Amino acid sequence: MASAEQLKALIKSHISRDDGHFYSVAMQVAAHEAKLGHGKFAGELRDLIDAAKTRLGQDPSGKLVPIAGALSNTARPRGELANLLTVTHPANRMGDMVLDEFAAMQLARIIKEQRLLARIKEHGLSPRRKLLLVGPPGTGKTMTASALAGELGIPLFLVRLDSLITKFMGETAAKLRQVFDAIADIRGVYFFDEFDAIGSQRGNANDVGEIRRVLNSFLQMIEHDQSNSLIVAATNHPEVLDSALFRRFDDVVEYHLPTSTQALDLIRSRLGAFAPKPFKKDGLAERAEGLSYAEICRAVDESIKDAIMHDQAKVQRVALERALHERRLISEKLARNKTSIRSDAGTSTR
Repeated sequence: MASAEQLKALIKSHISRDDGHFYSVAMQVAAHEAKLGHGKFAGELRDLIDAAKTRLGQDPSGKLVPIAGALSNTARPRGELANLLTVTHPANRMGDMVLDEFAAMQLARIIKEQRLLARIKEHGLSPRRKLLLVGPPGTGKTMTASALAGELGIPLFLVRLDSLITKFMGETAAKLRQVFDAIADIRGVYFFDEFDAIGSQRGNANDVGEIRRVLNSFLQMIEHDQSNSLIVAATNHPEVLDSALFRRFDDVVEYHLPTSTQALDLIRSRLGAFAPKPFKKDGLAERAEGLSYAEICRAVDESIKDAIMHDQAKVQRVALERALHERRLISEKLARNKTSIRSDAGTSTR
């Protein structure tokens, strides 16, 4: 166990809020226990210390400060930065999501590396923290960013591209620099949704010079970023992204429409206490085929509301089937509209 001097040092550093000294003494205790042959106990101590360190940020002076400080009102985005970043504190977890096996493995590995951030950095290595999420709409990209923040206990910052991108030369790059300064100052998950708005291929015939300059600026900033924050970019159109972008990300996570098994698992999970008993799967997978996770969730929610309004304790099968059918009709109509818009754009004259 810790010596009397180590116990006093731990208490003194806690009272003075000297986090660096506190963790230094705690690591000495863990090392001492390991020498005594208490390997399991020493490992548990190191894991606790590593987990605590990941919840710390670093201010410009280099002194460790609790991540709680980053969540205080004084550290919230202010001034122009408040128009560029929207901050939330998600409670979502990875267990709330239905993912394919490979994507689940990738995300679990990212979370583990982040929790052991301090130990990895002690060996001169860096944990995965620059992520590109690709896949159709409604398949879980936005929820992944939220779940990562929830799992790690850090804030989620949504980068508002509508405020970031302007028509004035050089202004967008300057705003982007403010975002990356915030990434370095406050540890969090920084989420660039619809990333193809700034990451499209250079030299695209429909591109403008300002967007090319923004992309070049982003490439340079993400290349030189050495912060402890997670940078998460998401797109529905990976085919339009500049090839140089992929090399800047530590991991590319692909999302797909749910399989029949995943769709059924999602329906049953989403129904919760409203699930009919027995829960008959026949025909449900076919009705959910082609729908995204988000669309299935909306359909299930509609069937639950129908049950509530009719004072029913369980969802009726016919109501669930009708909700899935309606959601499919909406999805097909949107797909037709999108195809029509692309066709008109391709045949229009100038």
